[in-house]
Amino acid sequence: MLLEIPQVLTPAQVNEARALLDAAAWIDGKATAGHQGAHVKDNLQLPVDSPVARQVGQMILKALSTNPLFMSAALPLHILPPMFNRYSGGQTFGTHVDGSIRVVPGTGQRLRTDLSCTLFFADPDEYDGGELIVEDTYGTKSVKLPAGHMILYPSTSLHQVTPVTRGTRLCSFFWLQSMIRDGGQRALLFDMDVAIQRLGAENPTHPSVVQLTGVYHNLLRQWAEV
Repeated sequence: MLLEIPQVLTPAQVNEARALLDAAAWIDGKATAGHQGAHVKDNLQLPVDSPVARQVGQMILKALSTNPLFMSAALPLHILPPMFNRYSGGQTFGTHVDGSIRVVPGTGQRLRTDLSCTLFFADPDEYDGGELIVEDTYGTKSVKLPAGHMILYPSTSLHQVTPVTRGTRLCSFFWLQSMIRDGGQRALLFDMDVAIQRLGAENPTHPSVVQLTGVYHNLLRQWAEV
């Protein structure tokens, strides 16, 4: 499932974050690349222990914790601290797949990467190129979203960032482990949750609302890893 999460951050939050990110000290993105990624990765990145990365990352996580679309689609168990990258002057990230296991910095805690997240801080007209190309079950998708919007997609997907030939592409990227390991089960629960909410909004006293909500939670109880 590839899903756009609109308006994760408000315009005011985007402006605040960009001011902090523009003034931060960036390093070569290869510093955090794995063996495979180091051969195809050409960008700049904030160090994982950067105070700016922590501050803006907390802003993102707080916003996501109250975002019903994100919570319904991802059913997050653990979320890695957001990281940040920028591309300009032809920089790119060739086709790769994200590592399956990552370690939460400073803790030693291992996290399974079920879903990948990219949150945009620059609007599409501010740069040329820089599309996130994701290969999924239903074909290849090109993603380039407005500032403050986020894309959620399976970490198992092959993906790339095309060369940025004008301007600067500025994003946050991070991974999460879902309570639901299986992507098919996660998609079924998301579809059911959306349908229940729609039915409840149209006819809140309909007896099927309670019945379907019970089915949803019983499936969640059966499938969830917590």
